[in-house]
Amino acid sequence: MTQNNFSAWILASRPKTLPAAISPVLMGTTMAFADGGVHWLSAFLALFGALMIQIGTNLANDYFDHKHGKDTQERLGPMRVTQAGLVSDHAMKLAISIVFTAAFVAGIYLVYRAGWPIVIIGLLSLLFGMIYTAGPFPLAYLGIADLFAFLFFGPIALAGTYYAQTLDMNWVVLVAGIAPGCFSIALLTVNNLRDVDEDRGTNKKTLIVRLGKSYGRSQYLVSMILAALIPIVLWQMTSSHSGVLITLLALIFSIPAIRGMFGGAQGRGLNQTLAQTGKTQLIYTLLFIIGWLI
Repeated sequence: MTQNNFSAWILASRPKTLPAAISPVLMGTTMAFADGGVHWLSAFLALFGALMIQIGTNLANDYFDHKHGKDTQERLGPMRVTQAGLVSDHAMKLAISIVFTAAFVAGIYLVYRAGWPIVIIGLLSLLFGMIYTAGPFPLAYLGIADLFAFLFFGPIALAGTYYAQTLDMNWVVLVAGIAPGCFSIALLTVNNLRDVDEDRGTNKKTLIVRLGKSYGRSQYLVSMILAALIPIVLWQMTSSHSGVLITLLALIFSIPAIRGMFGGAQGRGLNQTLAQTGKTQLIYTLLFIIGWLI
């Protein structure tokens, strides 16, 4: 396989993580539509920008983990294409630059439309996407990546999407953003639980390395339950939108993932749990969209 092989780039983009970028944008757009303030061009650019930041982060993770020597032959997760020699260092650095530049360009119009709040959100998203695994103090190696994943793929992403369209903000939107933020933590938790032994051996101090596997499983369960409870909170806050309670059906689809986390799945077995968690988030998002609009 050569560095130009399309499948290698698909693998490096890590499609199973993309629901984390898609969900808050779709939810924010749905809430903007329900409030009569949807702006389709802004919605599209927000979705495109979010995907580019997520993909750029994944590419940077692939490259910088390789440069830091964090990827070993015993890796249990999806193949890292830079470490495997499927993509050259030069090609990966170029791809990272192109993808983050695309996100920046998409944000230019959003800044023109919505002003300085989008400037702050956009620049911080790009910055933290890069330093997730790059720089002298990479977030993923310090045990604080979970917080940034929650914020930037949760309340900030959803509220930013809503604001870019309506030019308004409210507490309901911010609370709604907790749900995709919790799913982002859940996805990251599965990833870190799978890699805990390798991370410990390479001094990558994730929260699970610091606090243990039992903590990781508890964090996953709390994240999934909290996400499931958010529709109830929104219904109580608005005294309307009772249809959003249909989102609770996503709990049914989360059972296989939760069973995997507590049923002894380890190592590569958690790759399936990761996919199931992403699938649950997509179903949750679809149900939210239907419920919020009916």
